[in-house]
Amino acid sequence: MAEAVGRARVATAEAAVAAQEWRLQNTRVVAPDAGLVSARTATLGAVPGVGQELFRLIRQGRLEWRAEVPAAELSRVKLGTAARLTTPSGAVVQGTVRRISPQVDPQTRNALVYVDLKAPEGSDARAGMFVRGELRFDVRRALTLPASAVLLREGFDVVLVIDAQQRVRQTKVRVLAREGDQVAVEGLDDKARVVARGGAFLGEGDPVRVLEAPAP
Repeated sequence: MAEAVGRARVATAEAAVAAQEWRLQNTRVVAPDAGLVSARTATLGAVPGVGQELFRLIRQGRLEWRAEVPAAELSRVKLGTAARLTTPSGAVVQGTVRRISPQVDPQTRNALVYVDLKAPEGSDARAGMFVRGELRFDVRRALTLPASAVLLREGFDVVLVIDAQQRVRQTKVRVLAREGDQVAVEGLDDKARVVARGGAFLGEGDPVRVLEAPAP
């Protein structure tokens, strides 16, 4: 009888040891990759729920930019689209679009675009930093003109060109982009003589006299 009781006690103790070993194994947190822990929500002795975030890891030192893109512009964004960020110090960081969110926020009408960054060694870019960035669409060479040279007439963007007879000819152009007081256009010969200012007072066929700029 005493022997049976002793065996039961040993079995109970072994079960308790096994249970403690199982708990110990579950306290070991293994990261899926090498990197830097940027945030920790786990606390010693707590029992987390399924799917609860314990740590936040910057895998292999990678950084990403989560850009909010208006729904109207989302169709222009493609995987691999180039991006450029400027940090508060003025440093420039290049990147490419890795993933595009499948949904648009109903409140802001914006969608998240995830951009992988290629921060050079020694860059001051940090996770959580507020930066200014831009996506580079249709990067190509284009003719730029002063904004005052591009007029809107009859619903079309036009430029006034001076022909060989010193008369004004109206030429339709397509505006590609505007930045500050410069406009990128296509549909115009890069050797054309253009009325830069005062075009609103001129019409098709008006004679003009071209004066050379005074020497500085």
